[in-house]
Amino acid sequence: MSVLTSAAGSLAEAWQELRVHRLRVLLSLIVVAVSVAAFTGVVALGQMLSQGFEEQMERSGGRPALVMIGAAQGEPDASGIVASADGDALDAALFATAERFGIDWVARQAWLEAQLPYEGWAGMQAVDPDYGVMHRVPILHGHWFTDADAARLVPAIVISENWWESLGSPAMETHPKVTVTLTTWSADGTPTAPAEAEAVVVGVTTTQDQYSFNGFLVYDDVAALIGADALAQNTSREAWIPVDGAQELIDAMETSIAASLPEGYDVSADRTDYLYQQEQGGFDPFGPMLLVLGGISGLILALGGLSLLNITLVTVRHRIREIGVRRSFGATGTRVFFSVMLESVVATVIAGGVGIVIAILVLRMPLVADNMFAMLQEPPAFPMSAAVTGLLVSAGVGALAGLVPALVALRVRPIDAIRY
Repeated sequence: MSVLTSAAGSLAEAWQELRVHRLRVLLSLIVVAVSVAAFTGVVALGQMLSQGFEEQMERSGGRPALVMIGAAQGEPDASGIVASADGDALDAALFATAERFGIDWVARQAWLEAQLPYEGWAGMQAVDPDYGVMHRVPILHGHWFTDADAARLVPAIVISENWWESLGSPAMETHPKVTVTLTTWSADGTPTAPAEAEAVVVGVTTTQDQYSFNGFLVYDDVAALIGADALAQNTSREAWIPVDGAQELIDAMETSIAASLPEGYDVSADRTDYLYQQEQGGFDPFGPMLLVLGGISGLILALGGLSLLNITLVTVRHRIREIGVRRSFGATGTRVFFSVMLESVVATVIAGGVGIVIAILVLRMPLVADNMFAMLQEPPAFPMSAAVTGLLVSAGVGALAGLVPALVALRVRPIDAIRY
């Protein structure tokens, strides 16, 4: 209890001294607040950009752990093409394996080219509904494919925002329709016969290329239009499995799928997600930039601490009489030491709190958020770890800045009160 009482008393004394000498420390605390805001902002921005970058990478490579499955037979022919497994047989083997191992997320994906009546061309993908979750496809309006879309009399389509705007930005409740002529390619690069389809727009996604349109169609709808065999030759198959024990499950999947196919097929299952690439030595594009910004913020923080140190030293020199009187009335050296040090700690923690608020407000400004996080499906929240780090850093700076003045105060004797 005496320890707690002593600590509370030291904090109270530190706060009172700050109120008395607030004009002297205000300028240095402004520097500390700005530097803590910069430091905290850099730490938070790094974490937020990292989350955003991972989300962007998951759109192409899929969520961890995403596995791409393929099967081929024999050696490449003269044109370098290896005979692929029959699409229906591979699909059946994959879905049976997924059910056997309790894998909930499996999707097929094929690239298409769509000719539009007036707008030119659009890059399309034929996908299963699970693809949207596996690849974090963002939906701006409407919804992603659901089981109910399979019951529609016409194919469902998700189009890019610029395509939607070219239609006049119609409300999803009006069930807008688009007409597309679809073409895909066989394994040897030969285009299939075009098939025209009218599709109802159920959702709007982000624009991949502002100069062209893009969109998604349900895989089974496209297979019915251009032929399942033709589409299967240009299809990739994916499964989303848990990260823990991923390699063991991948090996078991390869064995299971191979057992369901005719003898002689070589089954491959490989991870394509961003986390796996990082584990294999991938490069973090924000690392060098954040190190530079963090170094600059640390330098500013050090300058703020030095400024506070100078002000505190001057303040202690002017308080020698007061400290000597306190020592003569029984104040211990430890009490004086921590009282002076806590003045700096309390001051920098308060300044750090102000700096953290500034960092949060800056990163939440529409100008910053709209430019950095507009393309994200889940805009990242301000990380609490960055705020805690900012407070700890500000307290550390205060402790370092108050150490020398506290040692000076510790050496003051009661006789010094008479001299000053």
